[in-house]
Amino acid sequence: MNETMICAVGNVATQPVHRETPAGPSARFRLAVTARYLDREKNTWTDGHTNFFTVWANRQLAANVTASVNLGDPVVVQGRLKVRTDVHEGQSRTWADIDAVAIGHDLSRGTAAFRRTGRADGAAAPVPPPRPEPNWETQAVGSDQPEPVRGEQRPEPALVT
Repeated sequence: MNETMICAVGNVATQPVHRETPAGPSARFRLAVTARYLDREKNTWTDGHTNFFTVWANRQLAANVTASVNLGDPVVVQGRLKVRTDVHEGQSRTWADIDAVAIGHDLSRGTAAFRRTGRADGAAAPVPPPRPEPNWETQAVGSDQPEPVRGEQRPEPALVT
């Protein structure tokens, strides 16, 4: 099925509202997304138009949003775009909703501390074994030897005939 997936970066405009439904937990909040542009005449950043979306979260995402997201927080929301149009008292109104798949704090504007939640079935999530720190040093493609330190010479590979 074709769906319009979007990623919106903005600020939480209303405190998340949590509800228990027969289908499970549900949460919603309004997201304000404001375009910014550089005004070259004034040499300053200027706010452009603000779009508002209603973000819907369900099940475990709803519980985590309620516990983690507050009014004014900068967030990144990924989900399915749903546009609704309605005529009320002769006026046409249009709403844009996002059925969220993932929501997180925007770490370009602050820090966050992540905490895992337990599983819905009551079992604790398995703790993965610690992984060794990766070697971030650059290596030549196809080489098993590390790059030489500045000023050192790499030995020439032996030719096999």
